[in-house]
Amino acid sequence: MSEYKVNKTYEEINARIKAGEAVVVTAEEMVGIVKKKGPVEAARTVDVVTTGTFSPMCSSGAFINFGHTKPTLKASKVWLNNVSAYAGLAAVDIYIGATEPAEDDPLNKVFPGEFRYGGGHVIEDLVSGKEIVLKAVGYGTDCYPNRQLEKTVTLKDLPYALLTNPRNAYQNYNCAINLSEKTIYTYMGTLKAQGRNANYCSAGELSPLMNDPFYKTIGLGTRIFLGGAVGYVTWHGTQHNPNAMRSDNGTTRRPAGTLMVQGDLKEMSPRWLKGISMQGYGSTLAVGLGIPIPVLNEEMAAYTGVADDQIFTQVVDYSHDYSHGIVRNYGEVSYAQLKSGQIEVNGKMVPTAPLSSVVRAREIAETLKKWIMAKDFFLEKPVKNIPQK
Repeated sequence: MSEYKVNKTYEEINARIKAGEAVVVTAEEMVGIVKKKGPVEAARTVDVVTTGTFSPMCSSGAFINFGHTKPTLKASKVWLNNVSAYAGLAAVDIYIGATEPAEDDPLNKVFPGEFRYGGGHVIEDLVSGKEIVLKAVGYGTDCYPNRQLEKTVTLKDLPYALLTNPRNAYQNYNCAINLSEKTIYTYMGTLKAQGRNANYCSAGELSPLMNDPFYKTIGLGTRIFLGGAVGYVTWHGTQHNPNAMRSDNGTTRRPAGTLMVQGDLKEMSPRWLKGISMQGYGSTLAVGLGIPIPVLNEEMAAYTGVADDQIFTQVVDYSHDYSHGIVRNYGEVSYAQLKSGQIEVNGKMVPTAPLSSVVRAREIAETLKKWIMAKDFFLEKPVKNIPQK
């Protein structure tokens, strides 16, 4: 006999979607439903909860095949708009990473560097339909005698382009402050001296892994919203740390789980893949990602009903502690506090700013909801779930 009062299967939920009978709500909407009805009745009422996040995700990139030349070439070095791509895969297969700078970028030689163009911008330009200058050189072999190539290409010209991100959708992240006497420039943005501002990067109650904290419905093969198109979870991401400190409701209080995801770059949109320049740090890519959470039982209803004031993160000093690997924090704050625009640190009020767009996260959740209700998107049961330990 099941431990739950409500039990649904993926097949049953998909049948309801197909019949136009499924009840689909966003994670924000689910908060109110669970609060009003409780998790059991919410589980009976709701079939799917949609989530979303849109923020810089450095561990992103794309596998590209740029097609064989005549005569053939085995590329050893490749550049896209003067941004280096890794060519150690095969003759014309490459991988371009979001944080790769342009070859002639001065970096931080004139501090803080501006990093105006990098791999993330190349990916955005490709999905925007813009022309990209492709340069390649090889050392020449009997089967690949050509030694160099230069041509202009668009995404349509490329035989193959797959967005493949090794680490996306971080489950919670630090709130960053700077307790030193000078301004610092980090991947968490510009931090003023003496703790005069605090930056954070999560959509809170809308964030995908906050709504399935133990990865019970997410794993290999999970169908998701990625870059404006359909994508898939292909395994847990790098730096996956499911053993982070948790609250009683299951949400993590520290950076924890991550996802490896991929999808067809040719189907994606520049609205949901944006090249970003982080002053003094480097270039990256803002990624739009959303996951539908099936409400299989009241446990999943409770997880998806957790609100911003029930989700916490730690305040970390990025001027010294983070860079020196010192495990220390200056208190914990809820996402309701962070989203209010100010938090208290060391006895004084500090203004907060998000790197993650809640407005865009909400739009992703709403878009995913519309896809499901229009019968254009069905749930995929994972072949294997993401590890919980």
